[in-house]
Amino acid sequence: MVSLGCPKATVDSELILTRLRAEGYLISPDYEGADLVLVNTCGFIDAAVEESLDAIGEALEENGKVIVTGCLGAKADLIREVHPSVLAVTGPHATEEVMKAVHEHLARPHEPFLDLVPPQGIRLTPEHYAYLKISEGCNHRCTFCIIPSLRGDLVSRPIGDILQEAEKLVDAGVKELLVISQDTSAYGVDVKYRTGFYGGRPVKTRIYDLAKELGRLGVWVRLHYVYPYPSVDQLIPLMAEGLILPYLDVPFQHANPRILKLMKRPASMENNLARIKAWREICPDIAIRSTFITGFPGETEAEFEELLQFLEEAQLDRVGCFPYSPVEGAAANELPDALPEEVREDRRARLMELQEDISTQCLERRIGKTLQVLVEEVDEEGALARSPYDAPEIDGLVNIFDGHELEPGEFASVTITDCDVHDLYAKLA
Repeated sequence: MVSLGCPKATVDSELILTRLRAEGYLISPDYEGADLVLVNTCGFIDAAVEESLDAIGEALEENGKVIVTGCLGAKADLIREVHPSVLAVTGPHATEEVMKAVHEHLARPHEPFLDLVPPQGIRLTPEHYAYLKISEGCNHRCTFCIIPSLRGDLVSRPIGDILQEAEKLVDAGVKELLVISQDTSAYGVDVKYRTGFYGGRPVKTRIYDLAKELGRLGVWVRLHYVYPYPSVDQLIPLMAEGLILPYLDVPFQHANPRILKLMKRPASMENNLARIKAWREICPDIAIRSTFITGFPGETEAEFEELLQFLEEAQLDRVGCFPYSPVEGAAANELPDALPEEVREDRRARLMELQEDISTQCLERRIGKTLQVLVEEVDEEGALARSPYDAPEIDGLVNIFDGHELEPGEFASVTITDCDVHDLYAKLA
């Protein structure tokens, strides 16, 4: 290891060396005894750039196998222009990327403890899909919710770490990545959308950039818990291009501005009907899922009717609904005009009765179309699968009567023949 630059770079070098030793690698004190050389560069001023380029050149001359990391790594083109034979280039704070490059060019020694765990870790989901958590906590203070008091404010994961995890999952056979957090569209707000690194390339810590990178992995990418901020509009063209699934899970919670204000919902003053219409103009195939609360403290019958009217106009594909339930510690408990439980529940039932008709109409529009589906189960009655418009466990299924020869985790092309309130029926195309 040749470590240049400031104390922060020294700490990065220490982290890399610690990981290498933990995996069983030995560290050589000289070029001659090394199978690989790591050069942690500095790029702060011209003299530091020159020193870093010289150090890379010396390592190539003395050893020949060189991986470059550190601040100058952000200018990968410059490094490769001067030293085209380097094996890999990563930016600063890129321990995972450095480790990956080392693994590619110098096989990891057997380490009994680590080798007991598969690269993708231990998961509770089936082999063909996985949840990818991109942040923790939430900056909002919705009055019915206590999650910030349990999990704290928004903390976005480094984008390089997320993409490395996604890559490992795909390499392990995962066919669908479900992106989750408390507020997916706010990803990167807490770090001011700073630039991270993935595969030696700079990538902004922002949901658009993350979705675009995930879309390049060649698997289904499904976004959950997306608040309807204007920035979400940028994601819809990615769906139209087929880079990510045409599916948005948007928790609207209500349609009346006064109730949304009492809830302290983000984007409460946005014109969501206009936004939904614009999304469908860009991506006509988009499926929108949402959740709503009925009987929030102070909700009048007229305000509830406004919510029903919103559903009529929005024509959402999937809807979940909950009667308002007081949660210990939630600010909404202090609001006046709490509604009786039977009123809350009656409104929930009325909303779901309306939505059943809407959901059925949405499904009927799929009849006759040919879709790619992901197979979940196979038995003597055929196969159960999910379409691009159905998330696992919360949405519907596609029943394939002639799918006996399919395998779970396999993609199949089917033609939709019928539907009921929740599910589609199909035959192999």
